[in-house]
Amino acid sequence: MAFRVVRITSRCKLETRLNYLVCMRDKETKILLDEISVLIIETQQACITNGLISELVGHGIKVIFCDGQHNPCGEIVPYAGSQDSYKKIKRQILWSEPAKKSIWAKLVRMKIHNQARLLLKRKEIQAAQTLQGYEKEVELEDKTNREGLAAKVYFAALFGKTFDRRKPSILVNTYLDYGYSILLSFVNREIAAFGYLPQIGIHHIGETNPFNLGCDIMEPFRPFVDAFVVDGTVNQENFKGQLLSCFGLELLCDDRKTIFDNAIHIFVLSFLKAMCEGNPKMLVDVKFLDEQL
Repeated sequence: MAFRVVRITSRCKLETRLNYLVCMRDKETKILLDEISVLIIETQQACITNGLISELVGHGIKVIFCDGQHNPCGEIVPYAGSQDSYKKIKRQILWSEPAKKSIWAKLVRMKIHNQARLLLKRKEIQAAQTLQGYEKEVELEDKTNREGLAAKVYFAALFGKTFDRRKPSILVNTYLDYGYSILLSFVNREIAAFGYLPQIGIHHIGETNPFNLGCDIMEPFRPFVDAFVVDGTVNQENFKGQLLSCFGLELLCDDRKTIFDNAIHIFVLSFLKAMCEGNPKMLVDVKFLDEQL
């Protein structure tokens, strides 16, 4: 399984040769395409050949492009994720409303559960107990918006009562947004690889959002990114590398210890099976390891 996350941060030419990504600048660097999971092009001064783009798509490698401020602004999603994409997309369009409501509620419970666990690690006992109460109160489709209520308590406990998640000028939001963008890209890669459309979500239905389904599925994983930001080692100079490294950490997925990237693969597959079968019990759990808390 591919495991490398490759970042391109300076002027270079990127091409392919004999199943390798070749990066040419002062000296030539080669990386086997089969080893690459994600390619992030952060610089505006990289030149990439069409031949390499075709090979990256063919290998199922997620390619993320960044803007002038080095923030993710777009990505490549292949047209064909699997040989039976047409069949799967027809099934996706017909996903039942009861399944959408019940599985969204389960995603919200899982997210709040992980948020509460992180608060317990931070010794924010009262806030954690409040979230544990919200977790038990989540209804079908989260009609009472326990997700939103939990978020207010959670972010205030993590970053202070004056913290505003909506203000891009706050550095913490820069770190969170970058981590969430990479997380969303990992999820989108799996959705496309399994042959489904990332545009068609079960709760997120934004007409201008090409990744509604990815935004749905990523929710329980957000606290793992938050944990990296709040631990105090992330700063303006290192946050991109630090946040990328979190995808190599271990967590519990379906009660088994596995690395973050592989957990996303397992979780997305279980979500798609749960939706197609209309059975929320098929959706596996993702949790922090006890020793991480």
